[in-house]
Amino acid sequence: MDLRKLKTLIDLVSESNVSELEITEAEGKVRIVKGGPAMVQGSQQMQMPMQANVAAAAPALAPAAAPVAAAPEAPKGHIVKSPMVGTFYRASSPGAKSFVEVGSQVKEGDTVCIIEAMKILNEIEADKSGTIIEILCENGQAVEYGQSLFVIE
Repeated sequence: MDLRKLKTLIDLVSESNVSELEITEAEGKVRIVKGGPAMVQGSQQMQMPMQANVAAAAPALAPAAAPVAAAPEAPKGHIVKSPMVGTFYRASSPGAKSFVEVGSQVKEGDTVCIIEAMKILNEIEADKSGTIIEILCENGQAVEYGQSLFVIE
């Protein structure tokens, strides 16, 4: 599928009320799912039927109350988010020193990581000066647009 066509489809999904789009063509199949709260609700709904099936498979057992997971606290400080979808790298090459570590002082405009998208290495810069207090991604991890990468205090 043409990259321009794919980008147009992604833009259409993000600007509309559609939460999921799947297109099948001769070259292959593309599925675009809008992230955010709808995605979390979908994963929770997937877990509930599985729990119901477990209870149905063992009727002699009394159903246990499902534990309620506490909502994860939002990190305190300024969040550096991914401006694109790609692969997160902490250093310029596999053997090189990481751009930043927890405790590193950064100035606005300093490179904090690289995101590889379509074989292009994009340097991601700090958009605020401060101290890196948390690194939220693992080296080589796939990241989404808007995903939190670092916390700066």
